Amino acid sequence: MASQTMKRAGDWRYATWLALLVAASAAFTLGFACAVPFAAFGAATALTLPRRGALLVALAVWLANQAIGFAILGYPWNGECLTWAAIFGGVSILTTLAPLYLANQWRGLTPVFLAALAFMAAFGVYEGGLYIISATVMGGVEIYTPVTVLRIFEINSAAFAGLLALSHLGKALTPAVTPALARV
Repeated sequence: MASQTMKRAGDWRYATWLALLVAASAAFTLGFACAVPFAAFGAATALTLPRRGALLVALAVWLANQAIGFAILGYPWNGECLTWAAIFGGVSILTTLAPLYLANQWRGLTPVFLAALAFMAAFGVYEGGLYIISATVMGGVEIYTPVTVLRIFEINSAAFAGLLALSHLGKALTPAVTPALARV
């Protein structure tokens, strides 16, 4: 359960963390376009925010990604692209729910193991969900080569480490903020 200071509406530290996560999403979208690390955001927010905040960030990260994609990067306004946009929205929510569930179930783990478990769950749900949808609904899985999946894993791993480091830096600078990772 998140600390009371993180739950307080209007707490500048909470709002700042949410804003930093959305800004990071925008930066990743501009840098990686179709390889935004949704799994990293799902796992990091599950470990640093209460459930509602984590889900809010999942939606905000997805919305920022889609807004930049369509407005700046020129994503096509066609049925397939809009369908993928909706799929990514749904998968980003599931990618956040999986580590939230695990963090709650496995509170006794050391923070490092909990972080690794949360990330692996988020990445598994993310890639697995997209693979299943690609295979059953969207027409094929030819893009799921080991090289491609490894690249997405590397991007997500680096982003996850960076987001957790940013969270811990924020905690060191503002001791009243207690991330879920430190409490679990």
